[in-house]
Amino acid sequence: MTLSLLAPAKLNLFLHITGRRADGYHELQTLFQLLDYGDTLHFDLRQDKQLQLHTAMPGITNEDNLIIKAARVLQQITQLPLGVDITIDKRIPMGGGLGGGSSDAACTLVALNHLWQSHLSTEKLCAIGAQLGADVPVFIQGRSAWAEGIGDRLQALDLPEQWFLVIKPNCHVPTADIFSREELTRDTTAITVAAFFEQGGHNDCTAVVCEHYPDVAAALIWLNNYGSARLTGTGACVFTTFSTEDKARAVLDEVPGTWTGFVAKGINQSPTYSLLPRN
Repeated sequence: MTLSLLAPAKLNLFLHITGRRADGYHELQTLFQLLDYGDTLHFDLRQDKQLQLHTAMPGITNEDNLIIKAARVLQQITQLPLGVDITIDKRIPMGGGLGGGSSDAACTLVALNHLWQSHLSTEKLCAIGAQLGADVPVFIQGRSAWAEGIGDRLQALDLPEQWFLVIKPNCHVPTADIFSREELTRDTTAITVAAFFEQGGHNDCTAVVCEHYPDVAAALIWLNNYGSARLTGTGACVFTTFSTEDKARAVLDEVPGTWTGFVAKGINQSPTYSLLPRN
């Protein structure tokens, strides 16, 4: 059996850090916007227990890749004598704050749950995914969502249709680096969903990222000429919104050659589940 699924990218429409827990994790509030743009993963069922990832990713060994980690933990939980060959058409830039690794891991759990006929519930898959990363459950649930806690308490929301221009500066921003910085704001007052839609929000990581990664600061300044530019997650990607695809693509054509970018539509529901064959 062969299965191909889209692992969508996400944007953080805002990111407030409201505290720091004793275990080192940060309490936060954010709004995850899924995009109709992402990686495509191809899964070929194996009748042995081998887990093979056939697409190399720079700087990451296969054993350290969240795709293989997701497959391995599911294999250990189900104890099924099955394996998989995985290839990936990688489009989501690494180190961009677009959730590529988390989305790929979530897609792997959903795909193998289907291929291996594990029959685990979405809730169980989310619990497994949370062990791999705080952003994994939102991709398993497959809905744009308001998130609190460490990003694990999710409330699905229907967001208005918008088009996004996303720019990737010529740098890689490690999430751990930003969250370890002493100057990072960690005491933003919590807000409600209604307050965000009335007043908006901001990204507490922006000032720290811009100070230490000047190319991100430059991209925000440039993009602000065309709209309200924002950082997603800890970056490096920045984005702004447009009412139509044509307007977004017109600005994409103007992006300086040192940066890369893409245009995508915001979606409320991931296409991953709709691509699964019906049993």
